[in-house]
Amino acid sequence: MFLSASHLSCSWLPSTLSSLARPACIPIYSLVLNKQLGSIKSYSSKVENAEIKIEKIRNIGISAHIDSGKTTLTERILYYTGRIDEMHEVRGKDGVGAVMDSMELERQRGITIQSAATYTMWKDHNINIIDTPGHVDFTVEVERALRVLDGAVLVLCSVGGVQSQTLTVNRQMKRYNVPVLAFINKLDRQGADPMRVFRQMRSKLGHNAAFMQIPIGLETECEGIVDIITEKALYFDGNTGDVVREEPVPDHLVDLVQQRKHELIEAVSNADDEIGEMFLEEKTPTTEQLVAGIRRCVHQRTLTPVFVGTALKNKGVQPLLDAVLQYLPHPGEVTNYALKRTGEDKEERVTLDGERSNRHQFVGLAFKLEAGKFGQLTYVRVYQGHVKKGDTLHNSRTGKKIRVNRLVQMHSNNMEEIKEAFAGDIIALFGIDCASGDTFVSNAKSNISLETMFVPDPVIAMSIKPKNQKDMDNFSKACNRFTREDPTYRIAWDDDCKETIASGMGELHLEVYAQRMEREYNCQVLLGKPKVAFRETLAEPFHYDYQHKKQTGGAGQYARVVGIIEPLEGENNTKLEFTNETIGTGVPNQYVPGVQRGFNTFCEKGMLTGHRITGLKFRLIDGASHAVDSSEFAFYQAAMGAMRQGEEVGEDLELDEAQRIEIKYYKGRGPLCTQADTFYVGESEIGNNKLR
Repeated sequence: MFLSASHLSCSWLPSTLSSLARPACIPIYSLVLNKQLGSIKSYSSKVENAEIKIEKIRNIGISAHIDSGKTTLTERILYYTGRIDEMHEVRGKDGVGAVMDSMELERQRGITIQSAATYTMWKDHNINIIDTPGHVDFTVEVERALRVLDGAVLVLCSVGGVQSQTLTVNRQMKRYNVPVLAFINKLDRQGADPMRVFRQMRSKLGHNAAFMQIPIGLETECEGIVDIITEKALYFDGNTGDVVREEPVPDHLVDLVQQRKHELIEAVSNADDEIGEMFLEEKTPTTEQLVAGIRRCVHQRTLTPVFVGTALKNKGVQPLLDAVLQYLPHPGEVTNYALKRTGEDKEERVTLDGERSNRHQFVGLAFKLEAGKFGQLTYVRVYQGHVKKGDTLHNSRTGKKIRVNRLVQMHSNNMEEIKEAFAGDIIALFGIDCASGDTFVSNAKSNISLETMFVPDPVIAMSIKPKNQKDMDNFSKACNRFTREDPTYRIAWDDDCKETIASGMGELHLEVYAQRMEREYNCQVLLGKPKVAFRETLAEPFHYDYQHKKQTGGAGQYARVVGIIEPLEGENNTKLEFTNETIGTGVPNQYVPGVQRGFNTFCEKGMLTGHRITGLKFRLIDGASHAVDSSEFAFYQAAMGAMRQGEEVGEDLELDEAQRIEIKYYKGRGPLCTQADTFYVGESEIGNNKLR
C-alpha cells in the first residue's frame, strides 16, 4: 500500500508526513513526521534511556575522504528524523552552518576538525551518530570514534572515488572489525560515475561489494534511485526531498535491475552458506531470506552493501537510514572484550555482557576529552552495566574514585541532561580528571580494563612560540589542554635548539591549533620551521697531551692526560665512545671516571657553532698524577682541556642532518604496474638505475 500526497485533503495536509508501515523484512522508505501532529509521536521525541531496548539502538559513524559529503549527509539525517527543523550548508554561507560543525573555525574553513556526537530517533530506534573529519591531519578523531562504534557508513564521492583517506579509514574500520555500509554520494556532480567507484571498492579496498540500489540518471538528470531488492523506483519530492514516492522501475532500467539483483545474490552466496546452497541449487531466495543473508554477511564483514544518492540534493538519505536499522548490528550483537588482570604481567580476555540492566558491574571507556567553560567533558561509551547521577566510579588505571555529578547526552555542542545510562549508550561526564583511553568501573577490585585505541605517531614538527612573552601563561594553558584532548598533538622543548616544538599529523593540524590558541586563549603564536640540529666533529684524528696544573693555598690541582681523539665513521658518527688503554699507574683507576665525565661534558656544546659534538672516540693511553694534588676533579678538568685543545688545533666539521629516503617507482602505467625498483638515497649507491 502506498499513500501519496495527492490522496490527502489539502485542508489538513502538514508540511511533512508520517511514515508508512512496512513488513520488517523489507526496507521502509519513510516520510518525516510533522511536529505539529499532536496525535502522532515524533521520531525524534526524547525517550528515556531505560525505555529503549538494546535491539532498538544503533551506534554508527560517518567516515570518508575530504569533501565526500559526510557532514552534509549527517545534516540530512538529523532533518529527516526530526532532530532539527532546518537544513544548513557546511560552509555557513547563510550565516548558520551545519549543526555538527559547531566550531567557528570549522564553518569558516568548511571542514570538520573535531568529531561531533549526536543522537536521534528513527522508526522507534535510537541512533547514536558520530560525524568524523576527513582530513588525515585529524585522523585520531576517526580512530577513537571507530573504537567505540558498532557500525559505520563509508561515504564515497561519485567523482573522486576511492582516495587516500578512504584507504586510511578502511584500514581503521578493519582494525576494529567495524561492519560497514557504503554510500556513493554526489550523483548530481558533473563526471559522476558510481560504477567506477564500485570497481575501485573491489580492487583498491578489497571489499566484496554489491549494489543495493542503482541511480535513475546522473549529474543534472539525477531523478531518484531504484531499490534492487524491492524492485521499486524511489523519487524524493518536495523542496527538501521529504516526500518519498514509489513508482514502477523505468522501462530502460528493468534489465539492469535484474542483472544487479543477480550480482547481489551471487555476492551474498559467496559469503553466506545458506544463500550459497540455494545458489548452487539454482533456487531464488525470497526477499526475507536475502535480507537475512545480507545482514549476516555485513555483521561478519564479508559483504559491503552499496547505496547511492546525493545528500546535497536530498536524494537517497531515507533509504540509507532504513538500511542502518536493517543491516548494521545493535550493541547486543557485537561481542566486546575486556582485559582482566589475574596476576603480575598476566591478563586474560573476558566477555562483557551488553544487557541493559544493573545486574552487572559498570564498565565504560573514555574515548574523547573536550575542555569547555564548565570543565573537562569526557565522552564515555558504556559497554556493560548501568550508571546514574550520584554513582561512584573508579578509574582502573589510576585507582582514583570518581563521583558522577552530571550525566549528559551530546547533540553537537549542546548538552541534554539524562538521569541514567545503560550498556550501548554513548554519554558524557563532567568534571572527571582522566586521560583519553581510561576505563571506568563500578567495582575497584575487578581489575578490568578495556583495550585502548591506536594512536599514530606525529609526522611533522614546527617551532612554536607566543608572539608576546606576556601571553606565556595562556600559551601554557592552551598547550596543556590541546595535548590532553588530542594525543597526536604534542608539545616538547628541544634542548638542542632551545625552542618549543609542536608535532602533529600535518601542517593543517598545527595551523588549526595555532588559530585556536588565538581565538580561545587570546594568544597569538608564531609557527616556523624548526632549527636544524647540527652536530660538530673532528675531520682527522688528533693526538693530545694536556697537563692541568693549578696551585692555590693548600692542596693544588694536577692531572695529565695523553691519548688520541678519533672521528667515528659510518653509522657510529652519532655516538660518543671512551676507552681506557692505560698501562701501569700513570692514571689511577679511581680518576678514570673523571676523565670520561670531562669528555662527555665538553661534547654537550662545541666551540664551532655551539651544537653538540658527536662521532668521536676518546682514547686515554697514558697520563701522570701527583700523590697530593691529583683528584677526580683535576682529571675532569684535564679531559676538558684536551678536548678544547683538539677543537682549537684540530680541523672541525659541522654536520647537517642526514636522512635515509626510500623511493619506489613502478614500471608501466595504471593497474598494470607490477614491478617495482627501490632506491635508497643518502646511504647507498643508486647503481645503474637513474632517478628522474
